Amino acid sequence: MSAAADTAAPPAPAAAGRRRALPGRDALLGAAGAAAFLLLWEAVPRTTAVSAEFLPPASRVLATLAERAATAAFWGAVGDTVAAWALGLAIACAAAVALGFAVGSVPVLRAYTASTVEFLRPIPSVALIPLAILVYGTDLRSTLLLVVYASFWQVYIQVLYGVADIDPVAEQTARAYGLGRWARLRHLVWPTALPYLLTGVRLGAAVALILTITAQLTIGAPGLGQQISVAQSSGAAPLVYALIVATGILGVAVNAGVRALERRLLRWHSSVRGEGAV
Repeated sequence: MSAAADTAAPPAPAAAGRRRALPGRDALLGAAGAAAFLLLWEAVPRTTAVSAEFLPPASRVLATLAERAATAAFWGAVGDTVAAWALGLAIACAAAVALGFAVGSVPVLRAYTASTVEFLRPIPSVALIPLAILVYGTDLRSTLLLVVYASFWQVYIQVLYGVADIDPVAEQTARAYGLGRWARLRHLVWPTALPYLLTGVRLGAAVALILTITAQLTIGAPGLGQQISVAQSSGAAPLVYALIVATGILGVAVNAGVRALERRLLRWHSSVRGEGAV
């Protein structure tokens, strides 16, 4: 029995090696899923299930997107959307990090502000649209108000969790070795909170892009959202879908960029090292 067991043991590492031999497996599966979706989209409007007037075939939409991408107006709208998204996310992250570290480092202050946070956080950002229009009109500041409010909470809550997750033994050891407040913040609090912070940034980046497009759709601020609204009001269905596809591509690019930044900054963390090993 022991000899049989010894001969049966080696296949596990071989299986792991086969898994490591396919580093692009997820990308291939994702591409296959996208291709299947496009084929389904192409087929459905050519049946009687849905009128092509309201759901143009994928080939027509992609051709419209290619035509639109050759114009300066399209890239100007993309630039306006990216600028509003990036500026709003940067403001939200800066405010969330500063306030999160300040509040999270003082347990009494965190307890006093908990009820206020739980009251403000569930308020939908779209509910602030009338206020944004009233105060700023269709200016960029209206979009920033919505983007900052929505993405701030995503980052702030994660920072609070990160600051609270410090190992008490590590903190007591740091104090015993005479590390000052700023040294503990740099060598203990920051490395502990950084994975939480980057998770919040990743979540906040997606929310910020959603609110940027929403604000441009409803308020009329310059960007892809405004162009979607104009195309819809003029009845140009292929252009509406083409611009929606463009926002989806932009969302994928934003997520990929934030994930790449997260992996780079957390290359020392066990979770990232684990991803590289699989």
